[in-house]
Amino acid sequence: MSAEPDLRHHGDREVGPGLVDLAVNVRVARPPRWLLDRVAATLPELAAYPDATDATTAVARLHRRSADEVLLTSGAAEAFVLLARALRPRRAVVVHPQFTEPEAALRAAGHDVERVLLTAEDGFRLDPASVPDLVVIGNPTNPTGVLHPAEDLAALARPGRTLVVDEAFMDAVPGQPASLASARLPGLVVLRSLTKTWGLAGLRIGYAAGDADTLALLRAAQPLWSVSSPALAAAIACSEPFAQAEAEKLAVAAEADRHYLEERLLELPGCTLPARAYARAPFVLLHVEGADKLRLRLREEHGFALRRADTFPGLGPDWLRIAVRDRAVTDALVAAFRELGC
Repeated sequence: MSAEPDLRHHGDREVGPGLVDLAVNVRVARPPRWLLDRVAATLPELAAYPDATDATTAVARLHRRSADEVLLTSGAAEAFVLLARALRPRRAVVVHPQFTEPEAALRAAGHDVERVLLTAEDGFRLDPASVPDLVVIGNPTNPTGVLHPAEDLAALARPGRTLVVDEAFMDAVPGQPASLASARLPGLVVLRSLTKTWGLAGLRIGYAAGDADTLALLRAAQPLWSVSSPALAAAIACSEPFAQAEAEKLAVAAEADRHYLEERLLELPGCTLPARAYARAPFVLLHVEGADKLRLRLREEHGFALRRADTFPGLGPDWLRIAVRDRAVTDALVAAFRELGC
């Protein structure tokens, strides 16, 4: 592993024409028809500036919050930038391995960043006592998939500390048992994305929910009209009861497909899944010796794009992240591994 991982490397850089995409954690190839229709209905009104009032109200209602406790953003990535620009934490601490954009945004804004590295030996679980201060942690965490107990994360909240929980994959967990999106804790900011479940990476829509005073600082730092009218329409649609019920069905199906992927991967000699006992996300973190070389051969010889994991602090060249797909894709992937001698 290089001395300093490339924090700006993301799964979209792995994919290409003709490849089976197992690198990007977007569950569906395209948004459902009902969602496309809701987004398309806004197109004739694009001459008007976007108004986030109704979308903010819809998301606030979903999480039983007031409107000042919600901020719509241009994807969760914008929220990381706003946090980095608006806040001046005494100590900026990021728990790794996890999504690297929060640390990249903090560094770009001039913050010094400390890292708390979780280990495979502990299943990448968080020991709350090991975190002297906290800026952001994913739940479930990307790329380990570990779902940290809500009470462990809630225990980190205290006056004077900003606790940021990235729940970009929480709606892929049946029942969302560890979510803090409706919790009222001092300094808490929960980030959500509509990208993963609904196939909206190109639309850029997410939101922050939590402490009103903290969100006021982010709101002041956000450019005017940051979220487009089509994206706001998607936020409203995806907050409705019908959409929430559909998301739950998708989460249940994804969990079954993840179990199948895990079982098939563990059939391969030398392959281990150290976080399996605690993982609930729609992807798996695989450890196998020589994963960096296997990834290239799977790409070049079999047409599979997998996410390299050596760009996550705390991991190295023997790790891969694999997105959950249907069982036919899993079977084809495992067959390709076997052809390469695994």
